Amino acid sequence: MSGQFPTSPVAKSASIGSAQNTIVSVTTSGRVQARQIDGQKFTITLDYAPMSRSSFAPITAFIMKQRAKLNTFTVIPPIVSNAQGVASGTISVDGAISAGATTCTIDGMATSTSDILKAGDYFRFTSQDKVYMAVADLDSDGSGEGTLTFEPPLRSDVANDVALIYDNVDFTVRLSNDIQEYSIVTNDLYKYQIDLIENL
Repeated sequence: MSGQFPTSPVAKSASIGSAQNTIVSVTTSGRVQARQIDGQKFTITLDYAPMSRSSFAPITAFIMKQRAKLNTFTVIPPIVSNAQGVASGTISVDGAISAGATTCTIDGMATSTSDILKAGDYFRFTSQDKVYMAVADLDSDGSGEGTLTFEPPLRSDVANDVALIYDNVDFTVRLSNDIQEYSIVTNDLYKYQIDLIENL
């Protein structure tokens, strides 16, 4: 791990994708068989508006230190890294969760509250680097508990009372390509786009 990707300047746009290996076979009769292979990864593309050399220098220096796809680092994508819901404070797992699960009980939330997390919110457990997405709204009951439904399936076990990171969610990534290049455009401004893939 070699640090966090610079947060300034902020990318003008970010694209986030989900890469999941699926094997599909179709028989001559038209019957379809599909199987999914473990190892879902998020992909991130950051596109920057033309910037000055002094603004670009910390970015290109950081990328140079990664030695192409050799090293991993963290990145906090703009906008989507914060939850849409009303979650606040420390919310955590209520009971250990086993690898492969797609639901868990969460406690420590405000009582009887809707939309603690919203479907589409990213989060991760403090005990692991993998990022997950809530695929249903998380509401709390009168005890401040609720069921969180997420994808992809849990990659490794999570112990009881592990907290969730739901704001400023940092993705652990590496560069997608060995060749990194930028262009110098009108008025000596630097134009840059970077492709990243989550590291498992």
